[in-house]
Amino acid sequence: MEIAVKELLDYHSLEHPLKLKLVSGIRGIEKKITTNSINRPGLNLFGFYDNFVPERVQIFGRGEAAFLVKLVKEQNLENIKKFFTFDIPCCIFSHDFELPKDVKDISEAAGIPVLNTGMSTAMLIHNIEQFFAFEAAPRTTIHGVMIEVFGIGILLTGESGVGKSECALELIERGHRLISDDVVDIRLLPNNMLMGYGSKLIKHHMEIRGVGIINIAHLFGVGVVRESKQINMIIHLENWDENKQYDRLGLEDEYEEILGEKITRLVIPVQPGRNIPIIIETASMNYRLKTMGYHPAKEFNNMITSLIERGEEIY
Repeated sequence: MEIAVKELLDYHSLEHPLKLKLVSGIRGIEKKITTNSINRPGLNLFGFYDNFVPERVQIFGRGEAAFLVKLVKEQNLENIKKFFTFDIPCCIFSHDFELPKDVKDISEAAGIPVLNTGMSTAMLIHNIEQFFAFEAAPRTTIHGVMIEVFGIGILLTGESGVGKSECALELIERGHRLISDDVVDIRLLPNNMLMGYGSKLIKHHMEIRGVGIINIAHLFGVGVVRESKQINMIIHLENWDENKQYDRLGLEDEYEEILGEKITRLVIPVQPGRNIPIIIETASMNYRLKTMGYHPAKEFNNMITSLIERGEEIY
């Protein structure tokens, strides 16, 4: 992992906000963060540096900040100056801590950025770790459309022109939400969760042949777009092939592997007269039932098998 401090300042997320402000050390905002671990430097301000890892981001909570103020009031700056002699990527203070001028001057001279945020220390640490997990996560990019239907994250795939965007547009009009059209950035987070994200350049935009580029958030409101969503299911759209045998019972689940994780996959044939959006809504609700332990196809199969074993009429 290699992230510039400037990327921390520029990072915006509704789910894991950082809301960082640069307090001092602007010369160092291009410094690189190379580890996803953090450090609380309380012991280091006492002068204890055994096992100190300066490559980590240094988080100052209320305790560390209060001790820093004590050292400044006593004009005991030697430990502070020693701390800033290490090649630290940056220091971050929680609770909108106001950095004393003496410490600002030391950090400016050392070229080490000092940032602060209004968040609590616990929330800051949580969001920083989520940011590092996001940046360090294995990733891939897939051509497709990412939508949320009844809370289920669905990745729509298929050949260009099969109708993925038009299908997504109909689902959005029905009140479902768009994550990304055309390009889906996928990352594998530490809990083996595959998350789909929109491209920074084209997110919330959609190309509709014959109409052009449209902005979904502007047309339908911000309530129909999301920044990211876990991928629960892949639905592959393809033109109907009369020579192909499509699954009509749904007894066996099919999977597709992305970044080493298996995701449930459905193949839906497209032809005139088929209402694909309502089929996707039904598939989404059926998936939810399965996650709750109810498998309609297997229950139906068991019922038929039971009738046959008892010699009863099926029709």
